[in-house]
Amino acid sequence: MMLIKHLAHQAHRFQKLPSCQTYRHLWGWLNAVFNKVDYERIQAVGPDRAASEWLLRCGAHVRYQGLDKWQQDYNGLPTGPLGKYKIQAIDATESCIMKQGFDHLDGLEHVEEIKFCKCMYLQDECLQRLSEIQNLQRSLLRLWLISCGNVTDKGIVALHKLSNLQYLFLSDLPGVKEKETTAQILRKSVPSLELELDLE
Repeated sequence: MMLIKHLAHQAHRFQKLPSCQTYRHLWGWLNAVFNKVDYERIQAVGPDRAASEWLLRCGAHVRYQGLDKWQQDYNGLPTGPLGKYKIQAIDATESCIMKQGFDHLDGLEHVEEIKFCKCMYLQDECLQRLSEIQNLQRSLLRLWLISCGNVTDKGIVALHKLSNLQYLFLSDLPGVKEKETTAQILRKSVPSLELELDLE
């Protein structure tokens, strides 16, 4: 109830701004709220549950170990013993995930694949943060980056730290200008990597 009142108060403030500006400010503010990390929540429910809440709140989907179905409904998140559901795959297509939310990924130990597609807030700093998470350096096998306009060569090169990565698909990334050099760095750093490029 307090959150609803707070949102209503913020919406009232934004009514004083021009409509287009109001829209951008309101959604920018809401997306920042959705990405805020609650470390007490992580301690209380475990990293997989907390990360699931973050991802679904931002419009992403998750799939758990041993299950074929993608979890899409925040209100339908499964309940059970603490730590029962381990995130194995993340589909962040058209989600509003931001760098500040990436701390939710720290405690995840079973994530094998992630898809970033049309993520308007995804930046080089996000990929740098992703590549520094030790658990993901061990577990992440497959990664897709598609139509993320704020990603540049710098962010792609940072992925060389994901030493166990087996497959990387890059498509429609206008910020990547030195694709051959970037691809060479990745292939040299991760010799077993299957790198698929569609960056014309």
